[in-house]
Amino acid sequence: MNPRRAAGAVLGTGVLLCLIAGVAVTALGVRVDGTSMTPTLHQGDRVLAAPGSAGGAHRFDVVLLRATGRDALLVKRVIALPGDRVGIVSTPDEPFQVLVQERGRGPVRRVVASQWAGVRRTGACCGPDGTRSARPELVTVPGGAFFYLGDNPDLSDDSRTYGWGALDRIEGRVGVRAFPVSASPEIGNRPVLEEYRGPSP
Repeated sequence: MNPRRAAGAVLGTGVLLCLIAGVAVTALGVRVDGTSMTPTLHQGDRVLAAPGSAGGAHRFDVVLLRATGRDALLVKRVIALPGDRVGIVSTPDEPFQVLVQERGRGPVRRVVASQWAGVRRTGACCGPDGTRSARPELVTVPGGAFFYLGDNPDLSDDSRTYGWGALDRIEGRVGVRAFPVSASPEIGNRPVLEEYRGPSP
């Protein structure tokens, strides 16, 4: 498989001038190349980044970013923010359980995403740099960084491969799907945090 496709690089970047309420707004438009964000985004979908959203992110946003050490533009989902503790636990029954402790305090919660229901690829996380590890461990996301995953984790190169993302390398938050016109403009499939009762990493 073409590694760029697995990584979910986005091509065809461009600048779109939109008129909103009579005000000219510049938005970054990109074409999705790859399968790392299916079923949320598909090969050939075109998305627009929200104007003025570069360098910022909220938990579970879909963002355009440049991974550390790479020039390719990627589209991924933000999972954990600075100060959060994050890890991935794999069991025979549930091979992909993403855990987050918000701001490093309070209960550890499980990230529940309908698009992850069929994940088969196992692997623990995280090492000190946010990449895969030999065993599951909750690690703290450093200042100015974030942890990100693809919505299709079996075919996604993300923080598990590249390590922490840098907030200042976010090109923008994905606001809407502009193409195909037959699809909903909403991005959808936003995960939620739920109670976790499994083994403590």
